[in-house]
Amino acid sequence: MPDLNRTPSANRLHVTFLGRTNAGKSTIINRLTGQEVSLVSPIAGTTTDPVSKAMELFPLGPVLLVDTAGLDDRTELGGMRRKKTMQVLDKTDLAVLVIPSGQENYDREREYLLMLRERAIPVVVVYNEFDGNGDIPRLDWLDGLPSVRLGLEGSTDALVALLIEHAPSDLEPPSLTGDLLQDGDTVVLVAPQDGEAPKGRLILPQVQTLRDLLDRHCVTLTVQPEELVRALDSLKQPPSLVITDSQVFGSVYPITQRYGVRLTSFSILMAKQKGDFGGFLEGAQAIRTLVPGDRVLIAEGCTHHAQKGDIAREKLPGWLQEKAGGALDIDVCAGQTLPDDLTGYRLIVHCGNCMHNRRNMLSKQQKARQAGVPMTNFGLAIAALKGILDKVVY
Repeated sequence: MPDLNRTPSANRLHVTFLGRTNAGKSTIINRLTGQEVSLVSPIAGTTTDPVSKAMELFPLGPVLLVDTAGLDDRTELGGMRRKKTMQVLDKTDLAVLVIPSGQENYDREREYLLMLRERAIPVVVVYNEFDGNGDIPRLDWLDGLPSVRLGLEGSTDALVALLIEHAPSDLEPPSLTGDLLQDGDTVVLVAPQDGEAPKGRLILPQVQTLRDLLDRHCVTLTVQPEELVRALDSLKQPPSLVITDSQVFGSVYPITQRYGVRLTSFSILMAKQKGDFGGFLEGAQAIRTLVPGDRVLIAEGCTHHAQKGDIAREKLPGWLQEKAGGALDIDVCAGQTLPDDLTGYRLIVHCGNCMHNRRNMLSKQQKARQAGVPMTNFGLAIAALKGILDKVVY
């Protein structure tokens, strides 16, 4: 399988094409990829839900090109389409604003640019002259922005060069294990294979952590919780670190203390890589203030069929209510966004967000911050609930 297909979407540069209906966004993406990724027609609103295409863009590496519905879509379903487009912006690393020729005014495009600037999203501009339907006048509010003109004929090399030049330079995710380890250290991973574990494979945070350790030439031993003691006994020297699934902190922590080994979790490592770790750490302190009747939102980045003992629907609610001393009003949501209205929540607990990129997680944290709701991460929350938040390492 080629490397392109192995790179998770969350680790790709997200390039979103934005503009009015029939601006030529889909045509540009089709030309960039050399494929019919998006349906093209003169009918306004042809693109409905965002359409994504993964590709390799040298020397940037793996990218995700995202086609969106026009924000000026006034059809019956236009409102829902605009909402989908706005959700995509929450995980956009680089925006391509498409300016079509032959328009009476460009007030819409100016609004789009202001919207992107409010989100601090880098922007490049494409003046689309595919149809030859009139010129694009000089727009002084676009002065200073990197831009390129594309016609019906010719290549898209100039656009590719523009994307490469202006892509954010800080997108390479840091090492999951960061400064917790030295290259070549010995590490033990604790990966429970219970009813929630996918059959025949490891979950993505475990896979990504294992790859991170391999890249650092670490000697890695992966076991289930009941084999941890045997694994530690088999080593001539204690490992530098034990990384566990947060759900088994309660049984793993006493063992690591007995052997004098540092402990962290896959979820805590994801919190450091994906979001504002300081914000998550601060949010975990709110767990101590919960009282019966408080509203709590448990958020997952992906959608899956819940099994018995599900972390978000059974285990975390149970631990939180035990800590609060009574029943809490708990909601569970899944997907790339938080609910529009966060009013009344006393706490948000989010998963590691392995399926989405850092910008998506930061946008969720910002939304919670604006609503005045503390937000933390599964791993930090469980560590706090087990009384070991100051004992684990990060």
